[in-house]
Amino acid sequence: MARIIAGVGCSHVPAIGVAMDTGITDQPYWQPVFKGFEFSREWMKANKPDVIFLVYNDHCTAFDASCIPTFALGAAAEFRPADEGWGPRPVPVVRNHQKLASHIAQSLVLDEFDITIMNEMEVDHGLTVPLSVMFGDKTPEDDWGVQVIPLAVNVVQYPAPTGNRCYNLGKAVRRAIESYPEDLKVMVFGTGGMSHQLQYKRAGLINPEWDKAFLDRLTSDPVGLSKMPHVEYLREAGSEGVEMVMWHVMRGALEDDVVEVHRHYHVPASNTAVGHIILENKSYHDERAALAAE
Repeated sequence: MARIIAGVGCSHVPAIGVAMDTGITDQPYWQPVFKGFEFSREWMKANKPDVIFLVYNDHCTAFDASCIPTFALGAAAEFRPADEGWGPRPVPVVRNHQKLASHIAQSLVLDEFDITIMNEMEVDHGLTVPLSVMFGDKTPEDDWGVQVIPLAVNVVQYPAPTGNRCYNLGKAVRRAIESYPEDLKVMVFGTGGMSHQLQYKRAGLINPEWDKAFLDRLTSDPVGLSKMPHVEYLREAGSEGVEMVMWHVMRGALEDDVVEVHRHYHVPASNTAVGHIILENKSYHDERAALAAE
């Protein structure tokens, strides 16, 4: 049976990808950003999954105002990096686990989540930056070393889904994965944010206190946190802060009891607060601890 072992929350700031692609991560501005992912890369090597279910938002590359799906599940064999105006990122093509993706699609629809199934889709920095920070520098000739099922969530055009809807979707994703018969280790990524606003009078807004409280509650009070209304995201975390609803899909897919094994928070990276958290399911964490003690 397939099993979810952990969840990763991660900002997907496009400038982070640019810094990696242009080889400037050792510059003083960027060093603190990438320092916080050193543990994460070692942890990923030690806990490498077979599949990552990666929740992100498209930035008007696969979708535009002519088609705005709330939840779009990638079912294609592969997903190539999108050209976001300056050429595709020089990173590997994303390979899908199509059988599991199809199983999840069927399970979600029968579980009464009306999703859009994408049999052709390019992926932008929302998906590739989290992979880069967790797996390190890769070239187009490389492979990510893991299969990835993308779920694009609309947080660009109003109305976006609520945190509660995303949290319950995560629970449905967990049911789908755990009903898949193949023995697979799966991780779920929730990406986007943290607090930032890109336009108008509050451009440049960052709210560290709110961000850190969000990370605290993601572990300790996920149900209460999922009830947060859109207006609070907008007021406290800026117009782009609503991206954080995608982290609820990740948290909903985990067990009620989780162990926070790593957290990283840094301001600024470009004009955004970088947030990152790793949560292991307690059952998996305890199993690893028992094995280490033998």
